Amino acid sequence: MKAKYDGYSFELNEKVTRTKVEFHNRYGIKLVGDLYMPKNATGKIPAIAVAGPFGAVKEQAAGLYADEMACRGFAALAFDPSFIGESGGDVRNVASPDINTEDFSAAVDFLSVQDYVDAEKIGLIGICGFGGMALNAAAMDTRIKVTVASTMYDMTRVTANGYFDSTNNADARFEAKKALNAQRTEDYKNGTYQRAGGVVNELPDDAPSFVKDYFDYYKTERGYTERSLNSNDGWNTTSSLSFINMPILKYSDEIRSAVLVMHGEKAHSCYFSKDAFAKLTGDNKELLIIPDAVHTDLYDQKDIIPFDKVEEFLNQNM
Repeated sequence: MKAKYDGYSFELNEKVTRTKVEFHNRYGIKLVGDLYMPKNATGKIPAIAVAGPFGAVKEQAAGLYADEMACRGFAALAFDPSFIGESGGDVRNVASPDINTEDFSAAVDFLSVQDYVDAEKIGLIGICGFGGMALNAAAMDTRIKVTVASTMYDMTRVTANGYFDSTNNADARFEAKKALNAQRTEDYKNGTYQRAGGVVNELPDDAPSFVKDYFDYYKTERGYTERSLNSNDGWNTTSSLSFINMPILKYSDEIRSAVLVMHGEKAHSCYFSKDAFAKLTGDNKELLIIPDAVHTDLYDQKDIIPFDKVEEFLNQNM
């Protein structure tokens, strides 16, 4: 299978230009992104950095969001996080709650020095697992004026506690860590990294509805791209180790900038957004629950993603 639109899962809007750019994070890792610009842009305009979902690449949902926001007058940078896609970092196919949070700030670094960007009007859009990373970045980086977390996962919480906190106990975490560390030994011995596998290639009859939703996005022409981890062999098995004991939303209650948290009503993951929002403080925070929507609807369904609301919220709070 190949991506539907020459390596991308969506068609570039005729009102937008797309240019490949490179920048680096604080650890010296080269990051690669696509810069989406409105063709009629003049002067300095507001900017957005976009990443996610977790295990996806810039040619998927992040690029679709960036394309749409560029249509609405923003300079929008969809980028591959460290270690995946076209971005640098070795070993490949590994995530980090620290480095991937830093990647958002590195995108702000890049945008803030561009002649066409108003450096006082820079925001973030984080999708799925990178919604949590975006909130973590907002708690750290005071240059970020507004953050949109869409269909958010808290990857540290789900890794440490399981879905719906069903394995939130020391014994379960110990067994998980024991298995992952045994795999570390095997990886080192073999000189290779075992892959965890992406979304399943064939759906079992009893697959949960959210697995069917992921399959419909990542394993069909709708969302498949060649570089996507979720569409192919997945993360390294040991990638999740650092997520077990590094809760990324620890200081989210200290975010002073504006935050819009939006999630589908019928998404299995909706509790992440509800709980994250409950911790936020200040009158510049908003939770938007979208009726009847599932988790992956907010990846690419433009008739469901509330882009008018996103545009309004960004403009009001930048």
